[in-house]
Amino acid sequence: MNTPISQFQREFLEYLEIEKGRSLKTIANYEHYLDRFFEFSKVTSPEQINDSVLREYRLWLNRQKSGTRTPGLQGTAESLKKRTQNYYLIALRSFLKYLARRHVASLHPDQIELAKVAERQIDLISRAELDRLISAPAGDDVRALRDKAIIELLFSTGLRVSELCSLTRDLDLGSDEFSIRGKGEKVRVVFLSPNAKDALKKYLAKRKDMDEALFVQFKAVPKEAKKGAKNEDDSDKKASKTSAKTHSNKALLGNSAITPRSVERLVKYYAIKAGITKKVTPHVIRHSFATDLLQNGADLRSVQMLLGHANIGTTQIYTHVTDKQLGEVHKKFHNKQK
Repeated sequence: MNTPISQFQREFLEYLEIEKGRSLKTIANYEHYLDRFFEFSKVTSPEQINDSVLREYRLWLNRQKSGTRTPGLQGTAESLKKRTQNYYLIALRSFLKYLARRHVASLHPDQIELAKVAERQIDLISRAELDRLISAPAGDDVRALRDKAIIELLFSTGLRVSELCSLTRDLDLGSDEFSIRGKGEKVRVVFLSPNAKDALKKYLAKRKDMDEALFVQFKAVPKEAKKGAKNEDDSDKKASKTSAKTHSNKALLGNSAITPRSVERLVKYYAIKAGITKKVTPHVIRHSFATDLLQNGADLRSVQMLLGHANIGTTQIYTHVTDKQLGEVHKKFHNKQK
């Protein structure tokens, strides 16, 4: 009796979870991508996946609409980006590699060639803008101190926002470094700047709760956060009508860690407050961390380790920041009479 393709898919996803240690989010993404392939191709067994099916699938992907509207063209959605199409193909290729490992006859994974994509552009803010962002949280109440500590920590360590939200308050501030478990369950060491340590100490000294999370959510919403950009931690819930005075003197702490979405909102809020017109996210601060290191002479391999990139190719998107140094080299050495 032939094994149905759905069983192979389920066993592949279990393999990713158990043997490969992939995150549940990654597994959910792979399941989604494979579901789309099976819905389109109508294959019922691995043997039915062939060059013809693959080609038709690639054409179908290329003609899909992303749902994003092209500016200036009403009712016209953009085609699915090549990078997004590659995500679907990578999931299918991984599935085929799994089948090959189990000696199940199907299309060879090397038959799937990814589409060429343009080099990624990264969003950056200037050093002056970064300094204004870091200085934007003002006041000595626990919320302002928390927000200051978050921004300082993001720039000091280059943490991903999900990594920052997972931190607990037993962080050893007597040390200049700590370990973090990042993508793929890989552990790396990150380092605390004096400014980040100072901000964390002031914030933790103001905390009166017993919550284990390093950064907690607030039930109280300051009046200034309701104007313009929203920086409410509990923005998905109904904001509490607590006065600014109550907020300052008796800040109400939630019983859960701050969420990545809340961190994104507060960074956006302080960017607007600092007069920065560019889109600023926690990941932009991570970009600033990496470019700051490279501009000050750090080597690419070290930056890769500090960012927790599995592949140095991912880190190479930052190499353009050394263009200024290259220009200085050109001026110094080009067309000089010996």
